[in-house]
Amino acid sequence: MLIRRPACKVPAVLLMACGWAVAQGQSGGQPPAEPPSVDERISALTREVAELRSLVLELKSQLAAQPNGTLHATPQLAQATAPGAAPVAPVTASAAPAGPVAPAANAPVAQGVAAGAREQPKATADFLRGLTINGTLDGYYEYNTNNPIGRVNYLRAYDVSSNSFSLNQADLIVESAPDLAADKRAGVRLDLQYGQATSTLQGSAANELRPEVYRNVFQAYGTYVFPLGSGLTVDFGKWASSLGMEGNYTKDQLNYSRALWFDYLPFYHMGVRARYPINDEIAINAWVTNGTQQTEAFNDYKDQMLGLVVTPTPALSWTLNLYDGQEHPDVIYISNPTPAQKTLPNQQGTYFQPIANPPTGRLEIVDSYLIWQVTKALVLGAEGDYVQQRLYSYSSPQHVTGGAFYGGYRFTPRISIATRLEYLADSAGLYSGLAQYLKEGTFTLDYRPADDFLVRAEFRRDASNQRFFLSDTLGLLESSQQTVGFGLVWWFGQKEGVW
Repeated sequence: MLIRRPACKVPAVLLMACGWAVAQGQSGGQPPAEPPSVDERISALTREVAELRSLVLELKSQLAAQPNGTLHATPQLAQATAPGAAPVAPVTASAAPAGPVAPAANAPVAQGVAAGAREQPKATADFLRGLTINGTLDGYYEYNTNNPIGRVNYLRAYDVSSNSFSLNQADLIVESAPDLAADKRAGVRLDLQYGQATSTLQGSAANELRPEVYRNVFQAYGTYVFPLGSGLTVDFGKWASSLGMEGNYTKDQLNYSRALWFDYLPFYHMGVRARYPINDEIAINAWVTNGTQQTEAFNDYKDQMLGLVVTPTPALSWTLNLYDGQEHPDVIYISNPTPAQKTLPNQQGTYFQPIANPPTGRLEIVDSYLIWQVTKALVLGAEGDYVQQRLYSYSSPQHVTGGAFYGGYRFTPRISIATRLEYLADSAGLYSGLAQYLKEGTFTLDYRPADDFLVRAEFRRDASNQRFFLSDTLGLLESSQQTVGFGLVWWFGQKEGVW
């Protein structure tokens, strides 16, 4: 059997020397051929060095052209990896073929090719870059001096229970945010929420036709930053409302309990929103949504919001929001349909029927707030709100007006205090169901035993010009309620700043 030995790619001068040696060994005792002269050897060696130098320069230029240090396929590599050809494995020291060792100048090339073969796909790398997984656990105990029947605190968004160890919320937040510095324009965020706050946010059939479908999804939206001017950021999905100064996560608020205005203004929206920074000091926001706290639309109208954020200095920020909506449903869902009602249209097995002559009156909200970081230790805030709503387009408008003042002072990195004074004129009963004028004052003491653990002690008094608050006797109402309690908040994750 004839065994062919693999051909060796070696410089021409070595081939000449090798051929001469083989000729000597196979001459059968015949006189050897005349060896090449010294001049011929020098000439051949000069040509070989020039060829090697040209090859090294070409490979270096290819490496410099690639951001990750890998090579474009050379014509030989492209031919080897053409359809139907066996793939070319990267050359490494452990997999070097037998035979003459390649010149040392080729070693960086082999390393660059191997690194390119191990590189993660770009899409996966972009998603994982900047990914944060965060969570929080928020609980409280509170005592109401009215000792209300049923242990219910009226007009509270989250601290709804008295004389009870309560779980306000447990949250998991996963976010991969855009990062223009790394040329990453797409992002996504998901907030899952459980506990009493979940029922507050999405427990009302007045806002959600099917709240159980979306109850634990507080936020879920995707983001893309379009390369338009200074960058147009567009979100699609469900997001927390920026109407009102306060937010959902306790660690980012001055007080433990939420304001009356937080409880009244929308918690979230579903739709499309855009933000465009005109310059470092002015930005514009625009929304188109299903409505206020409507993951699913329950009428054909799409609400709109136009907002302005002015930041003349890093320590001062002013926000103005103008919201226009229509919050009256044109269908009603039937949870337990009769046999006759089962002929009605249904959505995923849930039946609904149209409302005859549904109200079409509009909702208008003017919301403005100012935040001023006076010093590193002192922060002040103020909010003003005006809400107008009509049942029908020809109905007389009903109003809710008022605002709040905030102050916070940090004595040490571990200890701080905060206060809030608030007024809400519910002259038509849109918020509370009773025409009344509400006031509240809150004082909060913070202690941070660790960077990711917060203890808050708080006293709050709510008052009205009407007898509205529960007492320890059924049917007997009080004109005020006082609560004292503490909250415990833990959190973890890589996300920095306000969640």
